[in-house]
Amino acid sequence: MLCTSSSSSSSHSLFARHSFLPIKGFPRPSILSLRPFPTHFRIPNSHINPSNNKLSILCFRHEEHHSSETPKPEIIDHFLHEDLVQFESEDPNVTKRDWKSILPKASNEVVNGIGNRWVVPWTAMTILQVMLLWTSAFWFIGSWMIPFAAHITGFSKDSLTFRGQALFSLVTDVTEGLAGIAILVRCLSRFRPLPPDWFKFSLKGKWQLDVIMGCLMFPLVNRLSQFNLDLLPILPSTQITLSSVEQSIKARDPVAMLLYAIVVSVCAPVWEEIVFRGFLLPSLTKYMPVWCAILVSSVAFALAHFNIQRMLPLIFLGMVMGVIFTRSRNLLPSMLLHSLWNGFVFLDLMK
Repeated sequence: MLCTSSSSSSSHSLFARHSFLPIKGFPRPSILSLRPFPTHFRIPNSHINPSNNKLSILCFRHEEHHSSETPKPEIIDHFLHEDLVQFESEDPNVTKRDWKSILPKASNEVVNGIGNRWVVPWTAMTILQVMLLWTSAFWFIGSWMIPFAAHITGFSKDSLTFRGQALFSLVTDVTEGLAGIAILVRCLSRFRPLPPDWFKFSLKGKWQLDVIMGCLMFPLVNRLSQFNLDLLPILPSTQITLSSVEQSIKARDPVAMLLYAIVVSVCAPVWEEIVFRGFLLPSLTKYMPVWCAILVSSVAFALAHFNIQRMLPLIFLGMVMGVIFTRSRNLLPSMLLHSLWNGFVFLDLMK
C-alpha cells in the first residue's frame, strides 16, 4: 500500500409548518368589519344594500346558526392585542422544527446507507488471535524468513540489481499474503460454513458508481498527505533515501517497474482488503456500530503501514474503502479502489 502526496512525497430538510388557527381569547363575532388598525370604524348606512339591509360576513365557517333578525349597523370595537394573535399553533400534533428529532433521522439515513451489522459467529478472542498472528507473520516473513532464505542461497538484497530487488519484493509480498490467508482459513475453520455475506467476491451489483465516487476522493487523500507531512515533518537530521521502487523508476528499468506495479496494484490490495475489510471490519460490528467499525479498522489499516507521516491519508482512504465495502458486502469494489489508488501513486512517482 502506497500513500504519497502529489507534490514531493509522495459525498431531508424539514420545513416547519405554521398553522394559523382561529384567534383565541375573545368572543366569536357574527358580524365582522375588516380593518387594519385597532381604531373605531362605523359602517355607514349608505354602504349597506337597502334591499337586503343585512350584512352577513361570516368569519367562522363552522357557525351553523345565524340570527333571523336583521342586524343593525353596529360599531365594531374589538381591539386586537398582540397576545391574542398566535402565529404558531400550540397543538402538539403539529410538526415543528425540532433539531433533536432531525439529527437522529439524519443519523439513521447515514447508517442505512452504509449497511447493517454482520452475523459474527466468533468472539473477540478470535479477532485478537487472527490479527496478532497476521501481524507476527507479516513481520517475520518480511524481516527474517525471506532475507534469510536469500542469504543461504548466496544472495543479498543490497547487492541485487533493480530487477532482482523487484522480484525480491514480489516474492515477499506474495508470501505474506498467502500466510495471512492461511491464518484466516485455520482460525475460522471451526466456524464453517460461514454466513453467505462473508468474504464475498462478485461482479454483480451496483457498486461501480461507488468506486467512481471513491476515485473522486483521491485529490483529498493527497491533500491530507501533504497536511500530515506539514504536521509531522521529517526531521532534518533524518537521512532521506530513495526506496527500491523509486530507484527502479528513476533507472527506468521496464521489467523492475512491471514487477513493482504487480506488487502495489495487485498483490497488496488483495490481501490487505481480505484482512482489514474482509475480516476485521465485519468482525468488529459484533461489538460496535458499523460506522465505528469502519473507523477502527481504518486506523488499524493505517498503523499496519508503519509510517506516521502517512497516518491521516491512510485512515481516510481506509474509511472510503470501508464504506464502499459495507454498502456492497463485496470485497471486489474495495480491492479495485485500493488498486486504483496504488496505481495512481505509482504513476505519480514516474513523473
